[in-house]
Amino acid sequence: MTLDELPAVTECSVSGCSYNDHSHCHAAAVTIAGAVGDAECATFIPLGTKGGLDKVVTHVGACQRSECIHNDALECHAEAVRIGPGADDADCLTYATA
Repeated sequence: MTLDELPAVTECSVSGCSYNDHSHCHAAAVTIAGAVGDAECATFIPLGTKGGLDKVVTHVGACQRSECIHNDALECHAEAVRIGPGADDADCLTYATA
């Protein structure tokens, strides 16, 4: 699987993240972590300094939520993912279990 084949982050509604610019994530890739039942965006950084790339190309680089229906060998296979507030400041809103 190449970077272009990984699911894109199509929306981020976490306004307090350094990588967020008008609901678009500017990190090169995000990591989804957390615990069972909680898919936390581990890339979330609550700083006032804006970070990331000049253009929006964000993909899911790694997913540690093996129980998610979109996860295969710790790679996300969802068509796209959305990040937003959940149990944590930033969660994968596409996370689902069977």
